[in-house]
Amino acid sequence: MTTLTRQDLNFGQVVADILCEFLEVAIHLILYVREVYPSGIFQKRKKYNVPVQMSCHPELNQYIQDTLHCVKPLIEKNDAEKVVVVIMDKEHHPVERFVFEMSQPPLLSISSDTLLSHVEQLLRAFILKISVCDAVLNNNPPGCSFTVLVHTRDAATRNMEKVQVIKDFPWIVADEQEVHMQEPRLIPLKTMTSDIVKMQLYVEERAQKT
Repeated sequence: MTTLTRQDLNFGQVVADILCEFLEVAIHLILYVREVYPSGIFQKRKKYNVPVQMSCHPELNQYIQDTLHCVKPLIEKNDAEKVVVVIMDKEHHPVERFVFEMSQPPLLSISSDTLLSHVEQLLRAFILKISVCDAVLNNNPPGCSFTVLVHTRDAATRNMEKVQVIKDFPWIVADEQEVHMQEPRLIPLKTMTSDIVKMQLYVEERAQKT
């Protein structure tokens, strides 16, 4: 077992690669399970040795990829506190917020086993929880849409406006109504602790959706 700082071997980049790959799968699955888009645009794939549903819609896939491409530098520097998938009704009021809260330790104890099999096993458990989350959530109204929000640490927020990772895909401050929900029901789904990252996933659900 080797103990490294975050700067060694650009370890933040490795963690960012792992988490962004996971978040891409998770976002597709949330959109499928919560029926934000018709099931016909999704195709069954295998990830983390479990079946998942991935969109076949080029524009949707590009939006998710572009978003995560912009999130990646923030995760790499440990500047992203939360990545939130917000499902909104026709009036653009949130009905559900899937919150991925993450942090990385300053010292990283790593081995090839920790990095690959153990973390993959933990991420698999998140995917399985998302797959069955509709059992603990109420149905959403028809015509929902979604957006992805990133909550950053203070220092990162000041620098974000200067950095545009993808041309014509700038960061903007989230609309207040997308960020806050009045007296939401909180549903914890999964927590993981590993040597390279700690993450928890919970859902904030609006009490009255219709």
